[in-house]
Amino acid sequence: MPPFRATFAARFARAGLAALPLLAAPAHAEEAEARHRLFVADQAAGRITVIDLAEGGGRWSFDIGGPARLYPLAGGSVIAAVQSDGDRVQFLDSGMTLSDHGDHADLEVADPALLEGDLTGAYPVHVVSHGGETAINFDQAGYAAILDDRDLAEGRIAPVTFPQARAHHGFVAGFGEVMLGSVASDAPASAEGSVPRLGLAAFHRDGTAAGPVQTCTAIHGEAVSGTMLAAGCREGVLTAMVEGDSVAYRMLPYPADFPEGTTGTLHGGRAMQIFLGNHGADGLVVIDPEAEPHMRRIALPFRRVDFGLDPVDPATGWALTEDGSLHGIDLLQATVTDSLRVTGPYSMDGHWNDPRPRLAMTGDEVLVSDPAAEAVHRVAVDGLRLTGTIGVEGLPFNMTLAGGSGVAH
Repeated sequence: MPPFRATFAARFARAGLAALPLLAAPAHAEEAEARHRLFVADQAAGRITVIDLAEGGGRWSFDIGGPARLYPLAGGSVIAAVQSDGDRVQFLDSGMTLSDHGDHADLEVADPALLEGDLTGAYPVHVVSHGGETAINFDQAGYAAILDDRDLAEGRIAPVTFPQARAHHGFVAGFGEVMLGSVASDAPASAEGSVPRLGLAAFHRDGTAAGPVQTCTAIHGEAVSGTMLAAGCREGVLTAMVEGDSVAYRMLPYPADFPEGTTGTLHGGRAMQIFLGNHGADGLVVIDPEAEPHMRRIALPFRRVDFGLDPVDPATGWALTEDGSLHGIDLLQATVTDSLRVTGPYSMDGHWNDPRPRLAMTGDEVLVSDPAAEAVHRVAVDGLRLTGTIGVEGLPFNMTLAGGSGVAH
């Protein structure tokens, strides 16, 4: 077994993951069922289409202020519709609520609804959820709005403002009393209006510094896995481990044999500390912050359109390339396993926000939006096969999911 795979296998075993298939599920009078609801935003119109993926499930449409990016908050009970160009964030009650009861979860299903109340501010972008709260960065306003997940789950939009020293394209993430946030330079903005970004630092809740700035030039992209945050830098990937009110930082430099490129988008594992990031236009990088090699690069056959981590299988990722192919990623081997052509080709030339496919994953299937076909395709993980297509008018673009497995009472 290669050292990289052996390391991960040992960590799975320590976490008890290897034994999971052998454990008998607790007996309940009612069997758990998996229910998922898909939220699809249009690339050009202020419209969100909601599709219950269960057989015979419902379908709804909501008009909002403008095109949005969608994020599940409060365990998926609420969906944030972030309208960067419209300086607004609206919220939907997903109608899918999971309540943890230790040995099982209860699943409550109701119709989705647009919540009263929204957030307004200059250019909302990065959304980070961790530790029971969500931070939404308003890039051109110089602050982040902090929202409590319990308030959101009860339909209350009650933000607390976290001030930044200078407005910039950045992010904030909460770790108890410690806030980790990107830091901008005092240098003048470029002709395009962008502000140089220096790195990452810890702050108190009132925005005052709680430690020195850690160098992470042009910091962009963040993900949380366990108690660790990772951020992409020009020098490599910076990790920050928070324990109480102290933070331990470590820079993981790009290996010398990597081609030119940096990481600017990251996804963090839920079952173990692992990250999957982009690297260059046609690559992915598997990041193990604990064991060497810390980074292993995966060369894709075409330029990357979208990617993410499987929510159920911690050793699997998914990527879509511009030829329209969906690729399964083995994180342990850092290789592409299976591939399936799902859409027609979508060139990555042109504007970064042109309508191109996006991915959403339930664990049993991967959903692929296809703006040119006005459709969302359903791909079964088992056997990697196309199982159906859902028509969605307009330009179906960004997607997210709510729901999961629970006992419906």
